[in-house]
Amino acid sequence: MKDRIVIILAIISVVFFFGTLSSCNNAMRQKAGRDKEMAARLQLEEKMNKFSQERSALEERVKAKEKEAEEARLALEETRKVLAQEQLDSQGLKDQLQKATQK
Repeated sequence: MKDRIVIILAIISVVFFFGTLSSCNNAMRQKAGRDKEMAARLQLEEKMNKFSQERSALEERVKAKEKEAEEARLALEETRKVLAQEQLDSQGLKDQLQKATQK
């Protein structure tokens, strides 16, 4: 009878031992999965931060280029006004020259 109890207890101990090993193995796999996921999240977060910084830099460049374009547009407008005024002056001088040569 004692031998049977010892054998049953040994079998139960072996079953629990293998159950514990299986549980530890499962926990290790879950930890490895969590670690992989965390590494992937950190990598994606770093990429997001990098893209955010690049976006900010590009937005600043766009604003600077828009300002340059506006300044160029204003300069062109001013040049056109000066050109129009000079053309009027030139036309007036031509008219005066023609009147002087006709007399």
